[in-house]
Amino acid sequence: MDFSPTSLSPAEEALRDQVRTFLAEELPPDHRPGLGMAARHDPDFSRRLAARGWVGMALPPEYGGHGRTAVDRFLVTEELLSAGAPIAAHFVADRQTGPTLLHHGTEEQRRFFLPKIAAGECWFSLGMSEPDSGSDLASVRTTATRVAGGWSVSGTKVWTSAAHLNHYFVVLCRTSPMQDGARHAGLSQLIVDLSAPGVKISPIPYLDGTHHFNEVVLDDVFVSDERVLGELGGGWSQVTGELAYERSGPDRWLSTFPVLREFLREQGPRLSDQLAEAVGRLTARYWAIRQMSLSVARSLDAGHAPSIEAALVKEVGTRFEQEVVEVLRTAAESEIDPGAESLFEDLLAEAVLTSPSFTLRGGTNEILRSVAAKGLGR
Repeated sequence: MDFSPTSLSPAEEALRDQVRTFLAEELPPDHRPGLGMAARHDPDFSRRLAARGWVGMALPPEYGGHGRTAVDRFLVTEELLSAGAPIAAHFVADRQTGPTLLHHGTEEQRRFFLPKIAAGECWFSLGMSEPDSGSDLASVRTTATRVAGGWSVSGTKVWTSAAHLNHYFVVLCRTSPMQDGARHAGLSQLIVDLSAPGVKISPIPYLDGTHHFNEVVLDDVFVSDERVLGELGGGWSQVTGELAYERSGPDRWLSTFPVLREFLREQGPRLSDQLAEAVGRLTARYWAIRQMSLSVARSLDAGHAPSIEAALVKEVGTRFEQEVVEVLRTAAESEIDPGAESLFEDLLAEAVLTSPSFTLRGGTNEILRSVAAKGLGR
């Protein structure tokens, strides 16, 4: 397991400054920050970001991208999340689906999807999790049966972020029966149109009534052979490689940062010594996790597949996100007048309700510790 120390080059620091200037100009004075991937779904903002070359950054120019590095994308993402920018429309396609299509897709798929992703005009969800399966992706029960010209897909996916708004999702399903207990064999990935006949999308609301997650039921949904992503039966290896993109980025440790920032804006001059010390400890841990996450981006740029390191970043980062909420909740109880209304109180209430999902999405902590332990035991 390798987390090599790294620092930013002058060009990378300049990119960060450009993004900060863009956000200062684009976000209105009354901007309400979103919390990580649950931020607002704003297609217009995504297109403006894409016009600056900051969506599909790492995709090759021949597919509409800009040939930038994983570290460049890391820096843009970090600034967007820190500001609570409305990134939900393009985020999954930019972070995960685009690189997967680049590595495993057919030329026709690359030509069709990647320029649209880089333009901020094609939005994807993920079709991995299922009822009663938890983070055990090998236990998926969604099946694809061979029919003339393609596949008939049936099953249920849950926790499907923004499926009610997005265009497609990549579905992990079983395309051949499991044999001799080899659960990882026979799994494939299919690109499914979320508006196709047989697709039913139902909301899974948060406790506060807001709608981000969905249940997606597939009832004999036809998927053509041209929409098989990668090798038939190669879905497991594709997904495990894909998780290096999903698990290691700033979205795994910055979701609750806007809450802390707003707290400091409102209460900073009045912090007690004890609370100032607690905030200082949080700041130090932010920096340490950032260094781990940035190291994974450097590793990706070097051509490696740091899935074990990515799993550890996600495990550490999402637990930390929840600890930030707990520190701020305790601070609000002890140092803020009861009944006081503010943007911090509003964001804190949202974070308290949504933060339990942080250590579930993208793999539970138990699964991630197992991944790391197996890697260390090699």
